[in-house]
Amino acid sequence: MNKKRVLAVGLGNMGMSHALAYTRIPDYDVVGVCTRNIEKKSLPEPLAKAKRYPDYERALAELKPDVVSVNTMPDTHAEYAIKAMEAGAHVFVEKPMALTVESAEQVVETAKRTRRKLVIGYILRQHPSWIRFIEIARQLGTPLVFRMNLNQQSNGETWDWHKRLLESFPPIVDCGVHYVDVMCQMTKARPVLVHALGARLTDEAAMYNYGVLQVKFEDGSVGWYEAGWGPMMSETAFFVKDVIGPKGSVSIVMAESAGDVKSDDINAHTKTNQILWHHADMSKPDERIDMTDEPDHDALCEREQRYLLRAIDEDLDLTEHMNDGVKSLKIVIAADESVRTGQVVTL
Repeated sequence: MNKKRVLAVGLGNMGMSHALAYTRIPDYDVVGVCTRNIEKKSLPEPLAKAKRYPDYERALAELKPDVVSVNTMPDTHAEYAIKAMEAGAHVFVEKPMALTVESAEQVVETAKRTRRKLVIGYILRQHPSWIRFIEIARQLGTPLVFRMNLNQQSNGETWDWHKRLLESFPPIVDCGVHYVDVMCQMTKARPVLVHALGARLTDEAAMYNYGVLQVKFEDGSVGWYEAGWGPMMSETAFFVKDVIGPKGSVSIVMAESAGDVKSDDINAHTKTNQILWHHADMSKPDERIDMTDEPDHDALCEREQRYLLRAIDEDLDLTEHMNDGVKSLKIVIAADESVRTGQVVTL
């Protein structure tokens, strides 16, 4: 079997999860890892044989990988993805795939021109419970109301990581692309207006670390998303995933048995526990759909890489996937513009 040679770039929380995911899939071989200060990095046993590089261009030139996994800071995502595809590699790139809409469009154009597969790290698209959540929301009629947030009370290493992310993007952009992407899957209508507000709650970061956006769609659907990072954030109602339509509502809820889940627990960001489905006509009692037996964060990363493998082997058409990536980024970038200008942004 000819294994696909993988270069994993960036070994932070997400990067390490993805690098290890490749090692659990027989069709991949992680031949190289690349990150700054690689000489100081302690690698787990499954990655011990991978060649180490501090320089991305050198790694790309020497290894000539079949697949490049880009999990660096957001300000390098577009550049690294484009260079990889120009060098002949298929690409997995963590979200957000670029700092600007124009750069994201260049990434997609490169994928189309080079005929390379490009998978964007929208982890919820591979999650069976979120897929079910979206399916139910589509049965609620039109227009839809989306109410979502993800606030994280981060401390220590997690807060240090958030402060690094704040050098590129505020939370409503970095995390917001996930949930705006979910909204766009629930309604295929075109987004038309975005309004957002932000607040800088700390002197430890130059950028605002709390934000809330509102988006309006052409079919009358409206969405709300809130996100904040830092030690000052409240643990109260930090995880709201709620959709309302003419025919009822569907929500992701925590069962009483879920225990004391903390907002900075990365598994809590994808875990659903239960889906609550309410029927407006009362034809059925409220349904609680149990989702406790679901993949954890590392298993979801593996599903993303298996999806990339399938896209390569079966020559899947990823045009819609890539265009959706640009659309969701366009909404959150507009939200950041709205925060900075104080104006409603027309898309």
